[in-house]
Amino acid sequence: MTPRRPVLAGLALAMLGGPAFAKGVAVEEQIPPFGMIGKIKAVPGKRDALIAILGSGTDTMPGCLAYLIAEDAKDPDAIWITEIWDNKESHAASLALPAVKEAIRMGRPLIAGFELSAETRPLPGASFISRA
Repeated sequence: MTPRRPVLAGLALAMLGGPAFAKGVAVEEQIPPFGMIGKIKAVPGKRDALIAILGSGTDTMPGCLAYLIAEDAKDPDAIWITEIWDNKESHAASLALPAVKEAIRMGRPLIAGFELSAETRPLPGASFISRA
């Protein structure tokens, strides 16, 4: 079984900035947020299908502050995913959710491999300036 969460990747970790983590609590009082960044290689021609599966049900994961899916601009079969969680325990608990288990089951045949994976510690105070 290929776990979905530990290998997920993404590009825009700083987009949320400090306010997404603070939620009215002093930084010193918070449990450090937990992040994951990784690159998944889809079976040739299956990237869009894999993206649809990975994005399904992600809005109902308790503790998930951000789940960003991005297409690799140069590789037509690669996906980057960034996850930001309120803490590492919430991330671990998400693996037991029925929607996550189903996504793993459905996505596994569409994954050719995992190229990069890293745990991160998102920092409060980082910000994203929208030019839109």
